[in-house]
Amino acid sequence: MKDRFLVTGGARLEGSVKVSGAKNSVLKLMAAALLAEGTTTLTNCPEILDVPLMAEVLRGLGCEVSVDHETVRITTPATVSSDADFDAVRQFRASVCVLGPLTSRTGRAVVALPGGDAIGSRPLDMHQSGLEKLGATTYIRHGAVVAEATKLVGAEIELDFPSVGATENILTAAVLAEGRTVLENAAREPEIVDLCVMLRQMGAQLTGEGSPTIVIDGVDKLYPTQHEVIGDRIVAGTWAYAAAMTRGDITVSGIAPRHLHLPLEMLKFAGAQISSYENGFRVNMPHRPKAVDYQTLPFPGFPTDLQPMAIGISAIAEGTSVITENIFEARFRFVDEMMRLGADATVDGHHVVLRGVEQLSSTPVWSSDIRAGAGLVLAGLCADGETEVHDVYHIDRGYPNFVENLQQLGAKIERVSGPADPAPR
Repeated sequence: MKDRFLVTGGARLEGSVKVSGAKNSVLKLMAAALLAEGTTTLTNCPEILDVPLMAEVLRGLGCEVSVDHETVRITTPATVSSDADFDAVRQFRASVCVLGPLTSRTGRAVVALPGGDAIGSRPLDMHQSGLEKLGATTYIRHGAVVAEATKLVGAEIELDFPSVGATENILTAAVLAEGRTVLENAAREPEIVDLCVMLRQMGAQLTGEGSPTIVIDGVDKLYPTQHEVIGDRIVAGTWAYAAAMTRGDITVSGIAPRHLHLPLEMLKFAGAQISSYENGFRVNMPHRPKAVDYQTLPFPGFPTDLQPMAIGISAIAEGTSVITENIFEARFRFVDEMMRLGADATVDGHHVVLRGVEQLSSTPVWSSDIRAGAGLVLAGLCADGETEVHDVYHIDRGYPNFVENLQQLGAKIERVSGPADPAPR
C-alpha cells in the first residue's frame, strides 16, 4: 500500500506557516552526539521520517535515543560500536555523517555506502581523503566505507569542492585529533555553522565557520550539550516559491531570512514583493511571475535543493528561463515529470530551457526525491484539474505536516492510500 497526494489546481495560497528545524542540520547534529559520553538534547527537531531513521542508526551503535515530537535525546555510552547497521544506513545518504564521529571516537568506522534520493552520484573521495590526511586508513569493502586510525593528528586539508558532507566528517574527526587542523575551501552552509556552534558548546575549539577556512584545535574530550536546531531554509524556500507560483501571499516564520538571501532575491526579479523580518519573511506575488535564469551553486549561491522549485516557477512564468544544475547531475529527472504536466522544457546536459506556459495540465506524476516531490505538488497547484503525486514517502522524509500546512494555506490537497501504483512509462 502506498500513499499518494491528490492535488487540485487553481487555489491561491495565502496565510502564515512556521518552519521547524532543518533536516540538513538535525541529522548531522544527532551524529555529532556520538562524540561525547552522556545525554545530548536537541530541540526544534523536524518531525520527518529521516529523524527516526537516524535514531535507528545511533541505536545500532549502542546509543539510547528517544524522539518526542520536536525533542530528541541521545544518550551515548562510554563504549560505542564502530559498525553502522547496513539496513538502516543505506536508506538515506545523510547517514554517512557518522563516519567522522566514529573514526575520532573509536578509531574505527564501518559505514554502508549511503542510499537515499535519486539525484546523482555521491562519491566519498573527499571524505576519505580528508580522514587520511588526519592519519586514518580508508577503503571500500563489501559495500561499506571503512576508516581505521590508531591516532588522528591535525593537518592542512583543502577540499577540491566545498562539499557539505566532507566538511562535516572532517570537522567531527578533527575536533578530537591531536593538534591543529586547517580546513580550506570548506562548505559555508548555515547547517555547517549550526554544527560548529554545537561542537563548540560541547567543548570543541574551532573558528571560521561560515567562511572558506575553518581552524580546529583538537581537544582530549567533548561533553554532552543541549542545542536548538536552526530553521529549515529549504522548507522555508519551498513556501516562498509556493506563494510566487500560485500568485499568493504567504508569511513564513522560524527562519533567518539571510539564509535564503539569493532565492528571495530571485523571486524579487520574478516580480514578487518581499518583506523580511528578524525571524521570517513575507512573499506576495500579485501577478504572473516573470522568467528568471537560475544556476545552483554552494552557499551562498542558489541551493540545489530548491532547483525543482526554480523549474516549477519557470514552467509557468512569462518568458523563457535557463536553469543550470552544477551540484547533482541526475536532478533533472524531475524535468521529465514536469513535461508530463505540460511544461515546455528542453534538457541539454546540465542546462534546461523552459518556455513558460499559462497553465499546466493535470496528470499522474512520480516523485524521485524529496525536493522533486514537493516541486511536483507545487506544479499540481498550477495545473487544471486534479494531479496525482505518487511516491510521496520521499516528501515525508523532508517536510513535516506537508499536507496540513498546504491545506491551512488554502490548497486543495489530500493524502489517500491505495494499492501500489505502477511505475511511470
